[in-house]
Amino acid sequence: MQKLPVFFVGHGSPMNALGPNPLADTWAESTKNFPEPKAILSISAHWFTRGTYVTANQLPPTIHDFYGFPQELFDVQYPAPGDPKLAEELSKSKNAQVIQDDSWGLDHGTWSVLRNMYPKANIPVVQLSLDATKPGEWHYEFAKSLSKLRENGVLVLGSGDMVHNLRLYDWKNQDNAHDWALDANETFKDLIQKRDWKSLANYQKLGTAVQMAIPTPEHYFPMLYALALAEEKEEIRFYNDIIQSSVSLTSMKIS
Repeated sequence: MQKLPVFFVGHGSPMNALGPNPLADTWAESTKNFPEPKAILSISAHWFTRGTYVTANQLPPTIHDFYGFPQELFDVQYPAPGDPKLAEELSKSKNAQVIQDDSWGLDHGTWSVLRNMYPKANIPVVQLSLDATKPGEWHYEFAKSLSKLRENGVLVLGSGDMVHNLRLYDWKNQDNAHDWALDANETFKDLIQKRDWKSLANYQKLGTAVQMAIPTPEHYFPMLYALALAEEKEEIRFYNDIIQSSVSLTSMKIS
C-alpha cells in the first residue's frame, strides 16, 4: 500500500471546526491526493496524561472539552468508529508502556480537524495521549517507533499549535501577532527546514521567544510526533502559516 503522509495541524480555536473558513477549507483540500486511510492515529494536545494511553473504544464519544462557545459547537458530533485492534497493537509497544483506555474519546484537537478532513466520519480513529512526565526528546524517540503504521494504511495526525500562550492572547486584536510569537514560529520553521530535530526536541534551550511560545508543552509535543516520522527524502510543506496574537496555526504535510 502507498505510504500515507503525516500531518501536524495548528488547530487553534475550536470554532475553526465550523466551516466554511480558510482553515477548514485547507484541511479539506489536504486529503485529496492520496488514498483513503484504513485508520487514523491522532496525537492531540488535549489528552495530556501521566503515562501513555490509547483509546480502545469501539465507538469513541465526541468530547466537547471547552466552554464559553456557541451551542452550535457543542452540537457537533464526529461519530467515527474506533479501532480496538490498532489500540491493542500500540499497547504492545516495546518502546513505552501504552495502556488501553475506554474512558476517553475524540477531543476537539482531533474532531475539529477531522470533521473537515474526513467529513463522513467513516474512518476508524484512535487517539494516543501525551505523557506529561516525559521530556520532548523522549516523545520524539517514542514517536519514531510508530513509523511502520504509515506503511500499513494508518494516517498519523499531530494536532496542537507550535506557538500557544493563551495567557498573552490579545482577544481584542487577534490579527496582530506578538513579535516574540513571530520570532518563535520562524525559529521552529527554520529548524524544521534544516531537519535539526535535536534542537526542536530540546526546545527549552532555544531562547526567550520560544520559552514564551511554549509555557506548557502539550500543544508543542504533537509536532514532534509528526517530525519523528519524516523520512530523509520526504518534503515538508507548510500551510495555514498564520499567527493569531499568541497562537500559531502553522501546519505541515510530510510526504
